[in-house]
Amino acid sequence: MAELRYNPLLDSWVMVSAKRQFRPYLPKDHCPFCPGSGKVPAVYDVHVFHNDFPVLTAEPPEPEDVGGGLYQTREAAGRCEVILYSSDHHATLPDLTKSQMKRVIDLWTKTFDELDKDEKHQYVMIFENRGEEVGVTITHPHGQVYAYPFIPQKVKVELDNCKKHLQKTGRNMFDDMIKEEKRFGQRVVLENDYFIAFIPFFTDTPFGLFIVSKENKTALTDFSEEEKNALGDILQEVIGGMDHLFNRTFPFMMGIHGRPSNSENVESYYRFHIEFYSPMQTKEKLKLNAASETAGWAVAIPTRAEDNAVLLRKAIQEFWENGGIKNK
Repeated sequence: MAELRYNPLLDSWVMVSAKRQFRPYLPKDHCPFCPGSGKVPAVYDVHVFHNDFPVLTAEPPEPEDVGGGLYQTREAAGRCEVILYSSDHHATLPDLTKSQMKRVIDLWTKTFDELDKDEKHQYVMIFENRGEEVGVTITHPHGQVYAYPFIPQKVKVELDNCKKHLQKTGRNMFDDMIKEEKRFGQRVVLENDYFIAFIPFFTDTPFGLFIVSKENKTALTDFSEEEKNALGDILQEVIGGMDHLFNRTFPFMMGIHGRPSNSENVESYYRFHIEFYSPMQTKEKLKLNAASETAGWAVAIPTRAEDNAVLLRKAIQEFWENGGIKNK
C-alpha cells in the first residue's frame, strides 16, 4: 500500500508506504552498494538507480478506499532515486577527490534535470541522510533524490515568505540574509567566490549550517562548471570540518532547496541553498526534540549559533591541516 493522505489542518500531504517498514538493517559484512554484490555494476565511479523501497513511484497503485470528506487521498506518484558517490564503501563526500566530487554534482544535476522536466513532478529534492543517529540503514555513502507531486511544506513556507519579503521590500530575502551574516561576521564559517556557508541567526539545530548561492540562481542546472566546482569545494570543506568537530563521522540530514518544478518563475525572490540538520549537540549529547518542539513547532536551542560557528571554523582548519581536499 502506498498513497498520499491530505492533512487539512496544515494543508499538506503525508506520504504513506507500508513497504518501507521492511527496509533491511544489513550486517556490517555485506553491502548491496559495493561492487560484487550483484546489485550495482562490477565497476563504477558514481551510480544512480531506483530506490528498492520507494515512497513515490512512476506508476503508483490506486489509493485504498480509506478517505472521505476532509480526508482526501492521492496516488503516490513520483520518483525515488539513490545516488552512490563512490564504489569505495568508506568514501564519504570529503574523502573524494575534487574530480570525483565534480562527478557527483554532475550526476545530481543530470538527475535533477531529468526529473524536473516531468510535468507530473512539482518539486525535486536532493538529500542525504548520514549516520545511524538519523536512521541510516546502509552505511555505504550515498544520497537520494525525490521527485514529489506536491511542494513539500517547509519549502512552500519558505517560498511564501520570500515572496512576501520581495513584495514588502523589493529585495530578495537571501540577499538580505547574506548581507546581515557578512556584516555581523561571527556566524559565517566559510566563503568562496560563488557560495557562502553560515550557521544562520535563526538556526533550529545546533549545527544547522546553510550554504547559499551568492548569485540569484535557483537550481543546479543554472550553474556554470566553475560554480559547480566551487559548490563541490565548499561542501567537502564544511562536511570535512564537521567530521573534525568531535573526531567522528558527523551525522546529519542535508537537503538541497531550489525552485519548484513546472511552476512560476521564482528567481526574483528565492535562491538555491543547502540546509543541514544534525542531532549532535556536543560529543556526548544529542539534541532531540522535546514535546513542545514537536507538538508546537516551538524550537528551543541549547547552544548559540555564534559559539558553534567558532567551533566549526576551527574544525574546517583542522580538516585542511589533516590533508583537506584531494586534488586529482
